[in-house]
Amino acid sequence: MKTKENYYRNLFEEMHFKPCAVPEGFPPEGECWKLTAEGGDGYYWFYEAGDRYNIKIHDFWFREDTVLDMRIPESLSVTWYASISGEELSPYRKLNCHVVKSFLGGYEPFRALIHRNVPIRSIGIEYRPAYYESYLKEQFGDLYQSPTDAFRSIDETADFPEMTQLLKQLWHYQGEGLPATLHYDAKAAEALSLVFERHRKLNERKIIRLPDADQAMLHSLASYIGDHYADQLSIEMLAKIACMGTTKLKRCFKTHFGCTVADYIQRVRIDQAEHLLAYTDLPVGEIAKAVGYTAAGHFAELFRKTKGILPLEYRKMMQERKTSLHNSNGNP
Repeated sequence: MKTKENYYRNLFEEMHFKPCAVPEGFPPEGECWKLTAEGGDGYYWFYEAGDRYNIKIHDFWFREDTVLDMRIPESLSVTWYASISGEELSPYRKLNCHVVKSFLGGYEPFRALIHRNVPIRSIGIEYRPAYYESYLKEQFGDLYQSPTDAFRSIDETADFPEMTQLLKQLWHYQGEGLPATLHYDAKAAEALSLVFERHRKLNERKIIRLPDADQAMLHSLASYIGDHYADQLSIEMLAKIACMGTTKLKRCFKTHFGCTVADYIQRVRIDQAEHLLAYTDLPVGEIAKAVGYTAAGHFAELFRKTKGILPLEYRKMMQERKTSLHNSNGNP
């Protein structure tokens, strides 16, 4: 039986990662793997805390569209995404950035299609059963809840600023040795406390899990938006498609997806714009119209707020990456 550490080492090798020194910009206390030119470019940083938890930083991009099919060992994790483009395949839904997302390992395989040339930039903490079932119960005593329910309640949300801040702080931490060990232990425990406190507050508000029929309608609606994002999508029309009133749709959509309908449509449009900027020569104005915006300036500002970079800067970055990869392969 593979240990968890060997599982990830084997996974790195299968995905064309090679061990390397920790580069500047990553925490020095940990190990790092570099994606070779065959697969793309960038780094996967990894800190292993025995059989209790690990911290992972992704900062790489794939040369080709890549399907991930991973049977993650039993674990619970929380991750913040600064950048990603792709889709989960089972069940199907868009992968979003600027969200906090939870994963439950040891259940269903994680299957996703990751789009080429778009960076995966994220940081997460993955907890093992020995930690969240024993250590956590000891620390929280009577306040102990079901770890699985607490992590499942996060799902994918843009409304967890405390966790976002904590994970960003981990990314930039530069301590080494014993101070780093103590720091990571404290932050791992703090992150768990945030998860449990959030879950407790949700229960206090009596936020009930949506009925399966409503969830199915919402996922169908999300697929419809994915196919018709460039159209004028009124809340009234979307409510009819979802077989709900407008008030119920707004409430259920925010509960299930962690964002408003308008924010979700904007995410889909901006994600499609990413693809057009990277793989076409269309002017920004035409791309804006292609994804549903009439004003190029408004589109550019929304793109900057969502991705942290203006459309033309993003296109330039992608072109430079393609040129770098072309030259690294020995092409004239």
